Amino acid sequence: MIKVARIDYKVKSGVSILKNIDFSAEKGQLISILGPNGAGKSTLLSLLANEICQNKNDIELKSTPYPKWSSKELPKHKAKFSQQNNADIPLNVREIVMMGRYPYFDSNPSKRDEEAIQQHMQQTDVAQLQDRAYNSLSGGEKQRVHLARVLSQLENEIDEKVLFLDEPLNNLDVLHQHKILNLIKQFTQRGNTAIVVLHDLNLAAQFSDKILLLKKGEKVSYDIPEKVLTREIISSVYNFPCTVCVNPVNKNPLIIFGT
Repeated sequence: MIKVARIDYKVKSGVSILKNIDFSAEKGQLISILGPNGAGKSTLLSLLANEICQNKNDIELKSTPYPKWSSKELPKHKAKFSQQNNADIPLNVREIVMMGRYPYFDSNPSKRDEEAIQQHMQQTDVAQLQDRAYNSLSGGEKQRVHLARVLSQLENEIDEKVLFLDEPLNNLDVLHQHKILNLIKQFTQRGNTAIVVLHDLNLAAQFSDKILLLKKGEKVSYDIPEKVLTREIISSVYNFPCTVCVNPVNKNPLIIFGT
């Protein structure tokens, strides 16, 4: 689904943000990108999603390099949820979610477009807000509106789509954190792929098929949660002591920070 032989990225000042990262994600997988602040997680996600372009980085989506994709077709195969969105958008909730359907119509949305946004507003618990002004919403409500938008964007008959999400759980309460991760998991179980930047290691352990762990722009480990989330690796990467045990409920790694 997504494959890169190597990713290097420097900002204009010459500072290296990412160094020699090999990465591939297969269909049906939920991949979490973890790491401390400044590890390069969001930059990597933007490169993988083709929001940042560097010619020397050969990134393939579904075995096709990004430059060979048509701009009209690409949004039907991949979508990205960003952690930063314009805080002042003079539209109501329904209008923002409908933005996700722009690749499918020129002037007026079809019945299928309306069905798609209603479906995903229901799933993200914002259907009751659809006539509300976006600017009147709380931070968590705005997060869920944009999640409904990107999920609506990929509501089509195409096989093997990719969803990129940069810290989608910000501002969400516990209930909605689990609801959203379950929605993303269901998306991957239909043969799609999701690549998600997270901060909560225990949620990553619970929902991820694989974890990519970064530190200072370099790949530390990329494997199943049990092999990445060990006491030695986590304590070293985060520079803070931890204990890793087995979660008694789901048998995933359970990370407890502190001595």
